[in-house]
Parts: sequence; structure tokens; C-alpha cells
Amino acid sequence: MTAHAQSSRSVNPFKQPKAVFAVAFACVVSFMGIGLVDPILPAISEQLDATPSQVTLLFTSYLVVTAVAMLVTNWVSSRIGAKRTLIVGLALIVVFAALAGSSGSIGGIVGFRAGWGIGNALFIATSLAVIVASASGGFVGAIILYETALGVGIAVGPLLGGLLGNVSWRGPFYGVAVLMAIALIATVVLVEPTPLPARRTGLAEPLRALRHRGLLTMSLTALCYNWAFFTVLGYAPFPMGLGAIQLGLVFTGWGALVAVFAVFGAPRLQARLGIARTLYANLALFALTVLAIAIWTDQRAVLIACVIVAGVFIGVNNTVTTQAVMTVAPVDRAVAAASYGFVRFIGGGLAPFAAGKLVEAFGIHVPFYIGAGALVLGIVILSTAHGLLKEAEKVQAEQADADADPGTGAAVSLVPVEHDAAVPGDAGRGAIVAAVDGSPDARRVTEAAGRLATINGRTVHVVHAEESAVAGDAAAGAEDLESARTAVREHLERLTALGVPAVGHVLRNVTGHGDVGRLVAEHAERAGARAIVVGAPAHGGLTALMDAGAGQALMRYATCDVVLINPRSAEVGTAA
Repeated sequence: MTAHAQSSRSVNPFKQPKAVFAVAFACVVSFMGIGLVDPILPAISEQLDATPSQVTLLFTSYLVVTAVAMLVTNWVSSRIGAKRTLIVGLALIVVFAALAGSSGSIGGIVGFRAGWGIGNALFIATSLAVIVASASGGFVGAIILYETALGVGIAVGPLLGGLLGNVSWRGPFYGVAVLMAIALIATVVLVEPTPLPARRTGLAEPLRALRHRGLLTMSLTALCYNWAFFTVLGYAPFPMGLGAIQLGLVFTGWGALVAVFAVFGAPRLQARLGIARTLYANLALFALTVLAIAIWTDQRAVLIACVIVAGVFIGVNNTVTTQAVMTVAPVDRAVAAASYGFVRFIGGGLAPFAAGKLVEAFGIHVPFYIGAGALVLGIVILSTAHGLLKEAEKVQAEQADADADPGTGAAVSLVPVEHDAAVPGDAGRGAIVAAVDGSPDARRVTEAAGRLATINGRTVHVVHAEESAVAGDAAAGAEDLESARTAVREHLERLTALGVPAVGHVLRNVTGHGDVGRLVAEHAERAGARAIVVGAPAHGGLTALMDAGAGQALMRYATCDVVLINPRSAEVGTAA
């Protein structure tokens, strides 16, 4: 095994163009909206003389409208482009948040929250795609930025709601309007227009996608889970009997656990237990937590503790379920995300209002008992797709076959890239494989592979993985097949200019970083390659951990030498 010595310096994954930070800031503010209103629910009820069930309509109108709007977001963005869709969404949030703060009745706030939901749907459908398109320094860094924004927004939203709500219940609404207006201006000025996708999405595609059993089963499971989630989030503030700041602190603790376990805990649990066991255990533990809330609703300390702990299970479930949905769905990931979001947000939207009505009719404990029952029902529904979950685990595992099951997803394939330069007939024997990504530093990998090939009179195989991302409830493809082919051709032309014969391939429909490393190693073995040249992780901290999945799999499965290239080194060398 050979490797180039790495520099002690590392590139900060958060060193990005201003456009990326403009959208990331908007993501933070958008995700604040999940828990922003929790601290002010009792105050709105008291000052506007509204019943708790009326106040919970702030959640219901927002989430149900978001759910329905999810069905048309891809239709809109595929016709006007991601940037314009993003701007429309941001503008709607600014307008309706300000109007909600100016309203003098509960009915007005509920109606304006519905308008806010339309803007939110348009925003979350395109924000990840815009960050991916605008980010520099690699695809992984873009995902980290999005997930960081998600975590910060969820954690900070309740705290901001409590601080501003302590002044007036109108404060959180005006605060969001101001912050989103800043994000809107920055997006208009800094973000470059994004190209239209090659294919326009049909209006009915998200609903048609629900015909697929795996996607429908996972979506119905998520509906049950969201029923419990938003029963806790939407009604638990009332029996706590706390002030705005105290409620803000409670739900900040909850949000912090959601963020930490969504980004860090869920991947580790999934790697250790697998998708199926992680989901079964998580839903069961969440059901026990909600059951404890139902039994001890009038015990403030127990109620607060259980609400905060619930953040663990919500964070794990958000990540693992979304990843599983994207794996089992045999449709475009953006369409799958819209279908899944539609079903799950319907459950989340109806639950708080139903909780208020159940309390009025039967007492404070009943909605939480029903929430626990909904989670048990979710486990039953999930068990009907146990085979699909096992298949999803195989697809995501490093040991999966190169071809995914056609019933659960698109087949992994190695697509050749046409090139005008002549290639010798023995192109495979003793070749040098250059594994490249979309970062500017990938050219150093190609140049290094070219030098090694020149020394030994060999051919270079350029392999590039077509990238896609899933984060939170959003899905985005970084490039289509033609864009990936174009990227490979640029590397082939560089090698041709150096006088090195080369062939190119695009690796399609790969579900994880580990699969990239394994499949590159398998291609090198089939080609009888003498060495694989790959870039060392360019980022420190979180990015290096995420890139490690591909690197570790490559080292594990490679049957030839692997050369790691330091992207900041001007010269290429090797060390044993």
C-alpha cells in the first residue's frame, strides 16, 4: 500500500462562497419555524381568548398546507428553476410571517400560517439543490452545510421564540420576517441562476409514486410517527404551565437532541444495528416515552424530561426513515421526497388539532395515549415491509452486489464515456485507475495518474461517481448523467494533452460513500489495474469523517496499490 504524506493543514468545509451562506442562513431561519411557536402557544391562547385546540391550528394550517404544496414543488422548480423557486418561497415566508405578527385574531394567524406553509414547501424543496450547485470544495461539504443549518435551526428556534415571545407573542413572527428578508436579499444578489433540469416533472408524479408499495409503506409509517411527534410538540406546552422563556429553554433542549442524533447518532446506530432494527427499536422507545407523557401529564418534571428525551428518537427517526425511503423508492429522489413529505406532513398537521379536541372531550391524558398507540401502529405497518427494509440494508451495505434489486431502486451501473482519442487494445491490462470527484482539486489526481501511466506505459481509467444527496426531508442531485460525462471528458482531454491514453466511466446510482470505494476497487480488479489514484480527504473535521466511508471501503477491497494525493501539494510522490 502506498500513500502520499498529507499536509497538516486542512481545508475548512465552511469556507464557501457568500451565496452558499446566504442560502444556509435562510435554511437556519426556515428550520427555526418548527419549534418557534411552541413557547408562545399559551400566551396566544390567553391574550387572544382562544382555546388550546384553536391555537394548535397554527401547526395544522402550516403543516397541512406544506404537505399539499409538496406535491407541486418539483413541477414548479422544473419549470422556473431552483433559484426562482427559492426566491418565491422566501418572499412568501417574509410576507405571511409579517402578516401573522400583525394579525389581531386567531383566525388571521392561522390563515397566514397557511400561506407561510406554501413558502416553506417551495423553499425546502430547492434549498439543498441550490447549496449543492453553489458550494465549492466538494459535494460532501455542501451536505454538511445543509445538515448543520438544519440542526442549528431546530435547536435555536424555540430559544428565539421564547426570548422574543417574552416581549410579545408577535415577536417571533416579526423576527422570522426580518431574518428571512435579509436572507431573501442576499439570495437575490449573491446566488447565481441555476439551469433548468433536462426533464420537467409532471404534476401527478408524486401521487403516482405512492403506488409503489415500499414508498407507501414507509410514508404511512412516517405518518404514524409524525402523529405522535406533533402531538407532543403541539400540545405538551399547555400542561407544562411555564412562561415563554422557560418553554423556549425546554424545547431548545429537545431541539439540540434532535439535531445531534439526526446528524451523528442515527448513522452510527444504523451502521451498528441496520435499518430495520434501528427503526423498530426507535419507534418502540419513542412509544414508551409518549406513554410516560400520557401517564404523568400532570407531573411537570416528568413531562419536561420526557419531552426533551423525545428529541433523541425524533432525530434518529428523521434521518434513518428518510434514507430508507430514498433507497426503496424506485423513482427520482426529488419525487420520492415530495411523496413522502406529503404523507408525513398530513399526519403531523392533523395531530395537534386532534389533540386539542380530544382534551376538550376526554381529558388531558387521552391525546398522548393515542400518540403512543399511533407509534405502535407504525411498527405494525413497518413490519409489513420487513423484506424491503432488509433489501435496503443490502443496498446500503458495503458488501452489497454491484447491482441493486430493480424492485427497490435503480441499478448501479458503470457507464462508458465516449472520447475521440485512440486507446490501445490492451487498455485494461496494468491500467492506472483515477477516481475523481467534482472538486477543483480532482485535476491533481488525473495528473498524478497520468505521470504513473507514462512511467509504466499504461492506460488511465478515469472513474467518476454521479452524486446525489439526501439531508433532512430534502433530496437533490448534484449532476445529471450528461454533466457527469462532461466532467469525465475534461479529465480525458487533460490526459490526451499529456500524451496519455485514457478511457472514462461514470458510476451511476450509488447509494453511499462506502459503495463508491468498493465499486471503484472492484472495477480496478476487473481491469487488472496496477494502482488506484485517489484524492485524500480535503477537509478536516466532519467532512473527513464522511469521506472516510469511501476511503475505508477502497482500502478494504482494493487488490492493488492505492495512491493518496494531497490536493495542496504541487508535486506528486509516494511513500511506502
